[in-house]
Amino acid sequence: MSDLFTNHTSATLLEAAQRDVALDPAIAPVWRGARVAGPAFTVQGVGGDNLALHNAVCKCPPGHVLVVDAGGQAFGHWGEILAVAAMSRGIRGLVIDGAVRDSVEQENLGFPVFSRGLAIRGTGKSYPGVLGRPVRVGGVKVRTGDLVVGDADGVVSLPAEQVPEILERADARIRKEEQVISALRQGATTIDLYQFDPTGLGN
Repeated sequence: MSDLFTNHTSATLLEAAQRDVALDPAIAPVWRGARVAGPAFTVQGVGGDNLALHNAVCKCPPGHVLVVDAGGQAFGHWGEILAVAAMSRGIRGLVIDGAVRDSVEQENLGFPVFSRGLAIRGTGKSYPGVLGRPVRVGGVKVRTGDLVVGDADGVVSLPAEQVPEILERADARIRKEEQVISALRQGATTIDLYQFDPTGLGN
């Protein structure tokens, strides 16, 4: 499964993974409705310098998602120019532990970006970065090739070798939730369906 695309939500995949694969919730979509899914291409940068991102756009394979450790720093590491460059090379989106700018322009482009925040401070061009090696982004270790999914609720990174079984569990979870929703619409309660003890003593 080289493409690693999925329509499952980040929340469904987190539950199906049966382990903590969720990035820090502070890493959030820059614009409403942004969604990304695809294999990661990892980038080790430094805060306040974005040469690594320029290099990454040149080297990232089409169909991948840039996943960048920028030290969580509040600088405009990424903006409209890099987004246009990335789109022209078939890059699906950006997940960065750091800040970006040009949020309105990137929304107009439809380029999905997930970052720790927005910042307009400029960056240097001194550190070339390390590409393709494991990075820690939002508290989660991400390797090139891992499946990264981001949406309105958050971002998850799934180990590539576990993706097939996680997606199978996600499919099963959706089927189960559809049954639950159908039962609720017919008058059932969540207490009954999930067999909760309403006193809390037996749960």
